[in-house]
Amino acid sequence: MTVYFSEDHEWINVEGNTGTVGITDYAQNALGDIVFVELPGSGEEFAKGDEVAVVESVKAASEIYSPVSGEITAVNEELEDNASLVNTSPDGDGWFFKINIADESELEELMNASDYKAFIAGLE
Repeated sequence: MTVYFSEDHEWINVEGNTGTVGITDYAQNALGDIVFVELPGSGEEFAKGDEVAVVESVKAASEIYSPVSGEITAVNEELEDNASLVNTSPDGDGWFFKINIADESELEELMNASDYKAFIAGLE
């Protein structure tokens, strides 16, 4: 398992050719209390950078982008009834979707954990 991060504050946990995608603790903290999540459908295909999902918080709505190209293989249906999982467990139970990675070379364009930590430190 390897975790990568995007500049849009998504994380992707890669196992084989499948990635589990969510938003970072930094992102959920900036959004505030999340009240609604709109997820993609299984079988939908997206290119890297495409808008895949939407989160709505008490502060704002925000798009979730795909960190890689591929086909959605599963979505976290728990979020439909309990969107606050994104706040309480952003890097665990609050995941958004699983994607079959079409081009593993796209992972090279993402950040590792230490690079992401330096990236968000530069934003503050």
